[in-house]
Amino acid sequence: MLDHYTTPGESIEIRDNQTIYSLLTDRLARTGADTVIAAKKIGPGRWQNVTTGEFHERVVSAAKGLIALGIAKGDAVTIFSSTRLEWGILDFALAAVGAVSVPIYDTDSAPQAQRIMNDSVVKLAFADNRERFDRLDSVKDHCPALKQILMIEGNALGALEGLGVTVSDEELNERVATVRADDLATIVYTSGSTGNPKGAELTHKNFVSITITASQALHEVVLDDHPRLLLFLPLAHCFARFIQYASIASDDGVVGYLPDTKSLLPDLRSFEPTYLLGVPRVFEKVYNAASHKAGAGWKGRLFVKAAEAARVWSRKEQAGEQHTFAEIAERAKYETLVYRTVRGALGPKIKYVACGGAPLSLDLAHFYNGIGLPMIQGYGMTETAAPFAATRVTDNVIGTVGQPAPGSSIRISDEGELQVKGPNVFRGYHNLPEKTAEAFTADGWLRTGDLAEIDDEGHIVITGRIKDIIITAGGKNVSPIPLEEEIAKCPIVEHCVVVGDQRPFIGALVTLDPESLALWLPAHGLSTETPVDRLATNAAVREEIQQYVDKANATVSRAESVRKFAVLDTQFTQENKCLTPSLKVVRPAVNRVFADVIDNEIYNGKR
Repeated sequence: MLDHYTTPGESIEIRDNQTIYSLLTDRLARTGADTVIAAKKIGPGRWQNVTTGEFHERVVSAAKGLIALGIAKGDAVTIFSSTRLEWGILDFALAAVGAVSVPIYDTDSAPQAQRIMNDSVVKLAFADNRERFDRLDSVKDHCPALKQILMIEGNALGALEGLGVTVSDEELNERVATVRADDLATIVYTSGSTGNPKGAELTHKNFVSITITASQALHEVVLDDHPRLLLFLPLAHCFARFIQYASIASDDGVVGYLPDTKSLLPDLRSFEPTYLLGVPRVFEKVYNAASHKAGAGWKGRLFVKAAEAARVWSRKEQAGEQHTFAEIAERAKYETLVYRTVRGALGPKIKYVACGGAPLSLDLAHFYNGIGLPMIQGYGMTETAAPFAATRVTDNVIGTVGQPAPGSSIRISDEGELQVKGPNVFRGYHNLPEKTAEAFTADGWLRTGDLAEIDDEGHIVITGRIKDIIITAGGKNVSPIPLEEEIAKCPIVEHCVVVGDQRPFIGALVTLDPESLALWLPAHGLSTETPVDRLATNAAVREEIQQYVDKANATVSRAESVRKFAVLDTQFTQENKCLTPSLKVVRPAVNRVFADVIDNEIYNGKR
């Protein structure tokens, strides 16, 4: 194992005039106005293409409108919206005029939005629909700097276009010329999985550098062979912002903006993406849906065998072992009967899936790799403009999150913490100099808070979070994530949180997955109308989960094993503060909200 690593290759030199907006104008200069750059869903199975020229014209019109509204360079402007074409247009328009975009998750409450807008001194806000407009309007009087709220579905972009007729091309170009690579581009408020959200200040250079280097490292996915991206992750998240920029910056990439996932599978079939970006839960649901659709009969048995054969195939491939003639023949059979159908659920042209934002099950990664759909695993933080490392198509080592971008560096501290350095590392937290100082080491490396190892080829293996480590009453240090990942493989489990800090043994809280339950219950002679509180104590449900608890326990010592688990009759949600907007579990909130269950059901009132 290594204690430091720098990916071979020189860091990309970012010119002083390279900005987020220049990613668009550079593409326009390279490939012309007529290439398709984006698509907007206009009805079931119907998409409206947008050319590079049309997209740029709308960005220019919006940028002129912003100037006419009095938005100066450095002014903060909020976008409070689901993922949609207009989000992208506004994002590039704000970058063009040197404004600072302050995205707010479309699920955030009015008080959360108020706090963010006041902290960043937002002067103008865009909301996509009436409901979110009203949310902002309800706190407008408590936001002294906020002058105006415009509604996208109320023709906000049309209004900007009308106002912008008073602004000449020369005036716009003069403004664009003042924006530099090191200027602040956006303040992105972290999800707050470990406390109150902090505003991460990211420059144009942060995003441009990672967009260029990551696109080159993953050129097969992002640049080659007419790439098409269906984007449904929230653009308030850096992960989605980055991949939007990568698609826009490519020569002929097309990004399809999808506001919600209510009809995701039909949308995948109609848009025909070549790659997808998602959190692990998205791909777990696709797998579980395929498994449940197969049922419990001969089709179900076939799927189980095919899935295991895919994982075996992938593991042998990773180990550099040759496949036997029997395995090759078996794979050909499963390709026709199973694999093609599973891949097809993600669209007829799908080639790659990229996953990040949370730990990924090794079994799931091997399954997708084994059916011929490589799963690129990425690693990053808001503070690194999303991705910092990723596995490569030609070096997709499952169980790692790959290597950093060329020229970027990683190291492991004496305490086992992963620390990083590179051009995409943020400049600090907004209005929080003490927190900024805490985030960096004395010699300028960003502390990630993640425990990790670096293998001999520079691949990063994440082993846990420093703050997540549980210390039992007996003094045993336990990393909860491996246990949680194993238990969460249970098809009817949505989330698992391991508990036991300063307790006599390790326990776990489990929530049930409603979608999977709807398929699982009839197959086990149970009604889909059974109340969740009865399911939480149902013997068959607990037996199903216990199998996966046993598998998890088999990987650790007895002192680290889960001795007792409680099935909750409610879910982790953003409303009860147990999930962030990016769907990460907030461990402290879970411990607080379900303290009574932990105390009385798991530990019987004993400390």
